[in-house]
Amino acid sequence: MHIYVNGTIMPAEQASVSVLDHGFLYGIGLFETVRVYQRRLFLWDDHYARLSSGLLALRIKAPWTAEELADAILRTADANGLADAYVRLSVTAGPEGVGLASDEYVRPSLFIFAKEVPPLTEPPRPKKLQTLSVPRQTAEGHQRFKSHNYINNALARLELGAQPDVEGLFLTREGYVAEGIVSNLFWVTNGHLYTPSTDTGILDGVTRRHVLKLAQKLGIPAQEGWYRPDALVQADEVFVTNSVQEVVPVSTIDGRPVPASYGEYTRALRRAYRESVASGR
Repeated sequence: MHIYVNGTIMPAEQASVSVLDHGFLYGIGLFETVRVYQRRLFLWDDHYARLSSGLLALRIKAPWTAEELADAILRTADANGLADAYVRLSVTAGPEGVGLASDEYVRPSLFIFAKEVPPLTEPPRPKKLQTLSVPRQTAEGHQRFKSHNYINNALARLELGAQPDVEGLFLTREGYVAEGIVSNLFWVTNGHLYTPSTDTGILDGVTRRHVLKLAQKLGIPAQEGWYRPDALVQADEVFVTNSVQEVVPVSTIDGRPVPASYGEYTRALRRAYRESVASGR
């Protein structure tokens, strides 16, 4: 694997980060997971907007434009021989020494990774949803950042172990449905689409927002709110979303079968998502 490090592409084993970088010392950094299809960045404007909002909140002064970052992503994919790729773009606060900063960060570091994406199958292989004992931590600030502070998710993954067909389900400390370890959650009941509100502390996923827009185009009523796990148990269809796997149906919740593991609404939204990928928007 070749990695983009502050303007230079190099073998992964040669890449390094300073021990004084506040991304390493304090987890002060952000990342975006971007999907590249045939050398086209999908939903890049949305990813860049979320990244920019987070950098502004953390007072990390990024010198790169959206166009420069997009070019760096494609350069990294090309260096790895990938026209289709899973890309992780990471921005760290930079080497500021020991001790929290009281002013803005002006020397951030940029790292970009590109990996091959397993081919999508149709019908997709469903996920099994399993409720986690680890609760979803509250948002770090006024919003949930896609940050390098990933301990909550790491503990959840350790709880599940090596089960690639299982996605963990976070609940809030109050017992409301939140999100998956690496996904946002949706379900359908009586023709209505439901998903937890960002007020619960979940990540405002780019794919999540795109699916909500697709639902509106398809005339599917959608509602965001606070829901207890019973809402999932009573659902007709359940699915999860993220930038890499797109729209993935759920077959069971804590061992209980979902009535329609790949129902008409999940199929329609997955088909609409695939069509939007083909059109580039």
